[in-house]
Amino acid sequence: MQQPATPSRRQALATGLFGVTAALTASAALSSPANADTGTAAGSAAGSGTDRARARARALVRRMSLEDKVGQLFVVEVYGQAADTVSAGNRTLYGVDTPAEVIAKYRPGGVIYFDARRGPDNVRDPLQTARLSNGLQRAAVRAGARVPLLVSIDQEGGSVVYRLTDPATLLPGNMALAAGRSAADTRRSAEIIGLELAAMGVNQNYAPVADVNVNPENPVIGVRSFGSDPALCASLVDASVSGYHRGRVASAAKHFPGHGDTDTDSHTGLPRIDHTREELESIDLPPFRAAIARGVDTIMTAHIVVPALDPSGVPATMSQPIVTGLLREELGFEGLIVTDALDMQGASGQFPPDVAPVQALRAGCDQLVLAPRLDTAYGAVLEAVRGGEIPVSRLDASVERILAHKLRRDLFRHPYVDEQHAVRTVGAEHHRTDAQAITDRTVTLVRNEGSLLPLPSGARSVLVTGWGVGTTRTLADAVTERPGQSATVLETGAIPSADRITEAAGAAAGAGLVIVSVNAAAAGSEKGAAQARLVQALMDTGTPVVAVAVRNPYDVRRFPGVPAYLATYSYGAPSLRAAVRTVYGDLSPAGRLPVAVPDLGSTGTLYPFGHGLTY
Repeated sequence: MQQPATPSRRQALATGLFGVTAALTASAALSSPANADTGTAAGSAAGSGTDRARARARALVRRMSLEDKVGQLFVVEVYGQAADTVSAGNRTLYGVDTPAEVIAKYRPGGVIYFDARRGPDNVRDPLQTARLSNGLQRAAVRAGARVPLLVSIDQEGGSVVYRLTDPATLLPGNMALAAGRSAADTRRSAEIIGLELAAMGVNQNYAPVADVNVNPENPVIGVRSFGSDPALCASLVDASVSGYHRGRVASAAKHFPGHGDTDTDSHTGLPRIDHTREELESIDLPPFRAAIARGVDTIMTAHIVVPALDPSGVPATMSQPIVTGLLREELGFEGLIVTDALDMQGASGQFPPDVAPVQALRAGCDQLVLAPRLDTAYGAVLEAVRGGEIPVSRLDASVERILAHKLRRDLFRHPYVDEQHAVRTVGAEHHRTDAQAITDRTVTLVRNEGSLLPLPSGARSVLVTGWGVGTTRTLADAVTERPGQSATVLETGAIPSADRITEAAGAAAGAGLVIVSVNAAAAGSEKGAAQARLVQALMDTGTPVVAVAVRNPYDVRRFPGVPAYLATYSYGAPSLRAAVRTVYGDLSPAGRLPVAVPDLGSTGTLYPFGHGLTY
């Protein structure tokens, strides 16, 4: 594979773009978003840097063709681990074979990476990912207007929305960080993620989640949120944005104007948020205001209907009153506005491929993510501009913001990364050490009847059962590493059958302790009822039971009498190791609930916000 361009080659590429040499070579002097964190003087410099970037971007836009400007709006996915990988996925979606050919055909403004679970399989290891980023940037600066790419990803931390696995450092996720109540830990967590992404050429992370999760039945946000308290969420969103900037990666607060109070997943339906304007102001908007004040680069819209803001019934992504009226004009956000994925049912269910991107652009969005049937979407926007449905000035405003962002990130001069630096940075030992220490401070002991925990010393056999093949195995391995402890694993699945419950109860009867992993969210519409029957059957044996909630902390509602209940908010290995160390008393639990846990059988509260036991 061709190696990244040398510095002199990069300079030649940059200074040749549109002949605007001075604009691009001077971009190194522009203040980075991180400067907004360092005080008034730096903030003033960042403001002047923004003005300079916009002026230079405006000069670039004047020299672009209409086709290249439309291309800059789109963020696409590509299939394959290298720019020249031939993949049927690219042929199916775009009519070409390789990621580089996708970039050459559409000249998009951005690309988003996914792992193999979705299909594109872009992020197998640090060296491969860095080489892919370099290859795609090389394709971008050789095509059309020769503008470098925004390379994006969803790496939120935790074990729900992530794309990178080992050797990347696993951080505990937002709700866990909120349980730790530490802005410093939240900032460092985002910084580590940012440093590792930037090393691989990923320059924009779609994080942090700024939604305030006030609905325990929320199927799509949950532990991705910093919790149910707007002030806590705002504080930690602020810290997270700061951390990403320290890590040299752009940040994106999502999902505007707030996806926290719904029981519908916008991937599969169109949620409706019935908050009044006053409730939106007090609950949903504070984290976004905090992100804007901190200098967040991007805000992602939600595919949700909010009648108090727009009675027309269109999703926020397609709503001019919400995107332009509220976010751009009232809140004063000047950065990039990016859509949530347009192939989600919340968008595509109402708006066909030739309508959704036009409506989102008209509403005020700048970047259009994963527009289905890209040929159709691209052609529809092009025709809308040519026909006057969308003024050229509206298109130019978005392209100007996109280019200004790329100038501020210094992508024109430095589109490539050092591939060996990626190998050294991703999963670095000091990152992993910090991540484990941060995670250790998040474990929340919610219930501990009879002071069951910490366990007294002595040999014992432990049954590890419940949800998750990898989860139960990791818990059991952590147990058996301890002197005098043996563990048996009996994984029961998300919806354990009656026979499996009977088998687990039989195994529990002969054990000295049971650790049961619970994750009601994994059970879908069944909502964990079978897992609750499992926990009750284990309790009925008389063997001491410790339940570990490895996702949402609300699961205890279904088995409130369990002797001990720990919330880790994540089933990542660092969280599970921390849970076992807490069971044995190596860690004194320090986490406090970032949400209230309601009583399932009444309107009361089982455990209040801020509850947390310790030793």
